[in-house]
Amino acid sequence: MSESDKREAIINAALELVAECGFHGAPMAMVAERAGVGAGTIYRYFENKDTLITETYAAFEQRLVAAVMEGYPERKGVRDRYIHLATILIKYFIASPMEFRFAEQFHNSPYGAAHRREKVFGKQEKDICTEIFEDGKGQGIVKDLPLVMLFALTFGPLVDMCRDHILGFIDLNEELSLKAAEACWDAVRQ
Repeated sequence: MSESDKREAIINAALELVAECGFHGAPMAMVAERAGVGAGTIYRYFENKDTLITETYAAFEQRLVAAVMEGYPERKGVRDRYIHLATILIKYFIASPMEFRFAEQFHNSPYGAAHRREKVFGKQEKDICTEIFEDGKGQGIVKDLPLVMLFALTFGPLVDMCRDHILGFIDLNEELSLKAAEACWDAVRQ
């Protein structure tokens, strides 16, 4: 196995184990075993478990952003850009329930709180979500609310619906996904 393959195998194993068992149920030795590498090998790629978790999340986030950016209508209006983003998020999460469960674990942990704090208060580049809502507020078509509230109103319900789909409570087909995205848009439009 090449060096990059080992690193990727470790990240995938960490993602799966955290999704299945939570952070405490995914010790480094178990991650190494699932990845098919020696227990000491994992430390050549990741200093400690915290580094492994944050880099696993970064790898997940890269895949998610790549999916969202494919076909992204950057020249369209704010509503169309949001609807694209929301429907792609739904498709991605229901097609990748393991990644969804990992993201849930991450966001509902101190790792997620630190990540979110950095996004809200840090000096990071603007992401696509921030850009959409700042454009909408600037044009007067999105309610003048703090970004954190806009995210909660538009993405919180989508996450709940994806969870319900994965658990078998609803079937988020294409039509229902679009209606869900439109309903979330309606919550923040002027």
